[in-house]
Amino acid sequence: MLWLILFVFGLAIGSFLNVVALRYDGGLTAPLFSPRAIGGRSHCPQCGRTLRWFELVPLASYIIQGGACRNCGAKIGLQYPVAELISGLIFVFVPLRIMAASGAGGALFIGLAAFWVIAFEMLFLMSLIDIRLGIIPDGLNISVFVLALFFNIFVGGSLGAANHSLLGAYASVFGLQSNLWVNHIAAALLAGAFFGLLIAITRGRGMGFGDLKLAVPLGFLMGWPDILIAAAFAFVIGAIAGLIAIASRRRTMKGSLPFGPFFALGAAVVFFFGYQILQWYLRI
Repeated sequence: MLWLILFVFGLAIGSFLNVVALRYDGGLTAPLFSPRAIGGRSHCPQCGRTLRWFELVPLASYIIQGGACRNCGAKIGLQYPVAELISGLIFVFVPLRIMAASGAGGALFIGLAAFWVIAFEMLFLMSLIDIRLGIIPDGLNISVFVLALFFNIFVGGSLGAANHSLLGAYASVFGLQSNLWVNHIAAALLAGAFFGLLIAITRGRGMGFGDLKLAVPLGFLMGWPDILIAAAFAFVIGAIAGLIAIASRRRTMKGSLPFGPFFALGAAVVFFFGYQILQWYLRI
């Protein structure tokens, strides 16, 4: 029952975040999350009719209505149920991963689960906005940094220096594991330096400045070497997506793809499978 409640709550949060992502105009009229940016009540984008409460039940309304508006019959984009479903899964599988990996219980487990759920919901919202507008709002970058600060102060200290990495004992291979603060600050600086170097070398054509502004707070949150592995997976996933886009003629060799969603996916791969992947690789 607890997991079902978390899943339903996650669906509702996903519905809200999807609305924010679709209505955000890049900060031209108002900052992210402000009432002016979010707008009024939900309505059909085709006929403009204000939706009733039973038409806004996450996931269920889309399925019952056959993915269409009850009034005009206009098709509702798949982004709505997919965003809600992903958010619901975040609320379930992130705590399950924390439970399996850390062995933490009580208040520490609740704190760890809450921090990482919030972190992935932020990254999910960032991905939706980056896909739509090609930008990463500064407000989200600042929020990730503040979250990381709270994580290091209130949660990280309870785990001890040897247990803060998502990669477990394999993190010791990369060094910087003796002090949590040194580790996370170094991760932020190294991530910023790496992406800054990419921007300088490509003169801004190979990597956007928004990706640099995301790399620093995400490095501060994940620590070293987790941010390194996350970035590596992001580039691999991005390269595969780029090749698929070129092969399907949706992009050209001179085209571009938003990197933020791949960074979020890289972080998710490290969070859920990083330890197992490194274990498999080192055994080889």
